[in-house]
Amino acid sequence: MREMISRPDRSDQPLDLRIALVTTRPALGLDPDLPLLVSAFESAGVAAETPCWDDGHVDWSRYDAALLRSTWDYVDRIEEFLDWCDRCAARTRLLNPAAVVRWNTDKHYLGDLARAGVPVVPTRFIAPGEEGRGQLQRFLAGGPAATTVGDPGDFAEFVVKPAIGAGSRDALRFARAEAGRATLHVQRLLEAGRSVMLQPYLDAVDEQGETAVLYLAGRFSHAARKGPLLRPGAALVEGLFAPEDIRPRVPTAAELEVAAAAYAAIPFEAPAYARIDLIRDRRGAPLVLELELTEPSLFLEHAPGAAAAFAHGLAAQLRTTAGREDAAGARAG
Repeated sequence: MREMISRPDRSDQPLDLRIALVTTRPALGLDPDLPLLVSAFESAGVAAETPCWDDGHVDWSRYDAALLRSTWDYVDRIEEFLDWCDRCAARTRLLNPAAVVRWNTDKHYLGDLARAGVPVVPTRFIAPGEEGRGQLQRFLAGGPAATTVGDPGDFAEFVVKPAIGAGSRDALRFARAEAGRATLHVQRLLEAGRSVMLQPYLDAVDEQGETAVLYLAGRFSHAARKGPLLRPGAALVEGLFAPEDIRPRVPTAAELEVAAAAYAAIPFEAPAYARIDLIRDRRGAPLVLELELTEPSLFLEHAPGAAAAFAHGLAAQLRTTAGREDAAGARAG
């Protein structure tokens, strides 16, 4: 029989599940989704706590599931974080699963999406050990490369960022005339052992922003507008992330179609959550900029009812799984 957790303020309605909304100490107080999710899960009969992923005193087996949320410091500790994901997944149900996280934290996944027919932002990857200056020059000249996804075409500005990164950290925007400064940034990242991405800067984002399409508990939930983040000549982002201008947005039919294609191309079972960030090309067609399956902000405060729908949907899935496990245990006994 499963443990029943008493509800402190409503003892007549016990909580039958416990979930960890996994964060990190520097993010506590910075994630507006967390209080909304804690309340929503409680309303769904799930006791929610917010432990930090790197707290060695946490017993993850206490939870029916561990939902990755604001683990935003993993970028600087990627191997430690991936090892923790494996250990946590051995003790409880990690959402999203460790294999998904391992695939999604490295933006080489854009190549997988492109091969599945999903339109993505053209990208050239440079691996540590490769000569950064020459690769950048060929990118600017339009030369082909085996590690290029899509055709960048003509562009006046471009972006240099790491393949493993979050919150626009270590991402910079350059004009073609700034190739020398861009080369220094490329070399700095490569010398740190980090793969580099080169992408054309699609200036439609300056007026239209990005469209973030959210899938929660296996279905489309809502969308949001993300304002432009990379300013010409701006310094590197300090802290966990760059401040964002977030507003509600009704996605177009074309955006929903591309988001659905990206979601369908995920090479795993349907994740607990997914955020597909879209940006428009010069013709106005939406392209996938990022597919966020690890620790994306869900912008729940801009979508009334979304937190409750997510919590109730996920709670139902967890109860189904728990029921199967209890039945299997009874048969084994």
